[in-house]
This record gives sequence, structure tokens and C-alpha cells, in this order.
Amino acid sequence: MSDAAVIDAQPLPASELARLDARFPARSVPVQGGSLVSVRECGAGRAIVCLHGIGSGSASWLDTALLLEGEARLIAWDAPGYGESTPLAAQAPTSRDYAQRLHGLLDALEIASCVLVGHSLGALTAAAAARPGSPLASRISKLLLISPAAGYGAASRAQSQGRVRAERLGTLDELGIAGMAAKRSGRLVSAHASDTARQWVRWNMARLHDTGYRQAVELLCGADLLADLPPAMPVRVACGALDVVTTPEACAEVARQCGVPLELVPEAGHASYVERPAAVAALLRDALAD
Repeated sequence: MSDAAVIDAQPLPASELARLDARFPARSVPVQGGSLVSVRECGAGRAIVCLHGIGSGSASWLDTALLLEGEARLIAWDAPGYGESTPLAAQAPTSRDYAQRLHGLLDALEIASCVLVGHSLGALTAAAAARPGSPLASRISKLLLISPAAGYGAASRAQSQGRVRAERLGTLDELGIAGMAAKRSGRLVSAHASDTARQWVRWNMARLHDTGYRQAVELLCGADLLADLPPAMPVRVACGALDVVTTPEACAEVARQCGVPLELVPEAGHASYVERPAAVAALLRDALAD
């Protein structure tokens, strides 16, 4: 077994969980229609709303949030079917279904304006919310897409769509959530990641729920990020320089569609905000300042 595998197998220290509960606790917010959205937040000031990827959750934003707590109110949701958030009604929900749930959350929290951040799969929801004509567009002052997933909904990606759905759901059926966390979490960080970052990534993935993950796979397979771009407000696109999931080459195409340069997070893999929270906090700080 490699050193990296040994590190990945170590449990997250109790002191880290205590820090999460004390500094970035979860609470459930009722939204219109009787659903709940689980969120974590800290800080005060202008709102930054953060949407996680398919293998993660709200807790992954802990260190980024703490770095900004004196400057902004950072709110991280658990997507529908993640954490304590109510799953969506449709078995195969669209990015607009997720954006509608996000709309309900902003209404419930009385957020009139925010910087919206979408990481990986969260970028699909963020782009749907920020598209021209979206009822949420006027409430988003800036959009930040980090290692955005392009989705497989475009006609040109039909073959890949079937393969990705079969691989994702087949792995879930074969390994279960815990097995997926053990097998897949290591791909989300680079060789430069700290032991604690690796443990956090695995801890977050191990807390997925079957229903929420299956719906998220359908979102990934059915959505087409580029069809919702460019957004109706200023946008920045970033990517871990060592990302092997949504590679810099793939993210550069998203940036081109938006008419902006791709910004690289040095020595970071896919979960750059877990691995290099200071660098991602700097991006968010810039977004607030612009």
C-alpha cells in the first residue's frame, strides 16, 4: 500500500470535527414548498454563496470560510439530497431544478445580492442560476466557477453520457458510499496536499447519501454548462493547476466561452479550496472588491 493510501485511510482527527462544529455549524433552513436546505455559514457582511461538487458537501468550505469571516458572510449549502437537505422530487433533476431550490434558499435567507461560487458539479447549478433570463440573475453580483464540470448533456457528448452514467452508478452499486470514498477521494487532491486535506476530502465523500448522489449523477449527465454561458454578470473561471478531474484544458474552454482568462491555483488538484484555501479565499476577496 502506498504512503498516500495509508494517509487516506487515517480518520479525520476529532479536533477537526470539533472545529467544524464550533466555527462552521450546520443548520436546516425551511424553504418554500416544505423542503429543507442544510447550510453552514460564518462571518458578516456581503454574502458569498458556495456550491460544492458531486463528491463533497458544505463542510468542505470550512477553511475558506474562516479565512474570510472578518470580511464576508460565507454560506455553503448542502445540495438537494446531501447532508440534511431534502432531495428534489424528480428522479433525474435538471440544473434548473437545482437553481430553483437555490432561489428558495436565497429567499429564505433574505439575500438580495451575493457572489455565487460553483465548484465542479456546483458550477452547473451556478451557471443555470446566472444565465441570461434567469430569475436569480439580478441577485448575483459576480459568478466564480472553480474547476467547473461541463456536463454531458450536449448532443456531441451523447456517447460519453451513457458511459459516465454507467460508470458512476456501477461504482456506487459495487462499492457503496464508503467504498467510493476510499477509492475515489484521492483523485481530488494533488501530491502536494496535506494529510489533513486528504482526510477532509475523504470524510466529506463518505457522508454522501445514495439518493442525492444518484440525482447528482443525472444532473452531471443531463446538463450542458456551455449552453448557459456566458452569464448575465461578471465571471471568473479558475482551476487547480494539477486538476486531473476537470483538467485545466477543459476549464480553459469554459473560460473562453465566458470571454475571460483561466486562472490557475498553483500546486492544487480538483478540490483546490480544500487543498489551498488561502488561494481560493484570495479569489473570493478579489470578487468582493471588484
